[in-house]
Amino acid sequence: MPAVVRLPTCVLGLRISLKGEIQEIHFLPPETQLDKPSAPLIQRFIAEIAAYRDNPAHVFNLPLAQRGTAFQQRVWQSIRAIPPGQTRHYGELASHLDSAARAVGQACGANPFPLVTPCHRVLAKSGLGGFAHAQNGWLLETKLWLLQHEQAI
Repeated sequence: MPAVVRLPTCVLGLRISLKGEIQEIHFLPPETQLDKPSAPLIQRFIAEIAAYRDNPAHVFNLPLAQRGTAFQQRVWQSIRAIPPGQTRHYGELASHLDSAARAVGQACGANPFPLVTPCHRVLAKSGLGGFAHAQNGWLLETKLWLLQHEQAI
């Protein structure tokens, strides 16, 4: 997986399919060295991230591989409906989906397309909550940076 974009708290890695779709976007540790891949989809991804950095309201337009269970897809669709600069609690999404907050949290953690499906906008009732199954460290710092970038907190 090439590491292709640096954010202030991490590096973004990208896995693409042979069909020309993004299979996964990964947050990688901040010390990860960047690759310089030249595939057109990777260059498009880099341009989309640059647009997001310039404008947190940027709407991503990338070819994403179909992933996840039916429930996860419902959660991810609900997350994509949260506007930049706003947040929701796990419990709010769970209530809307007739589910449990823990199930929503697990779906958030399994999100293969962070930023495109902005799971950082989903918080615990008592604070930030986790991020990508982490409770502290650079991943939580990344969630905080994303929320500050979008002026959500």
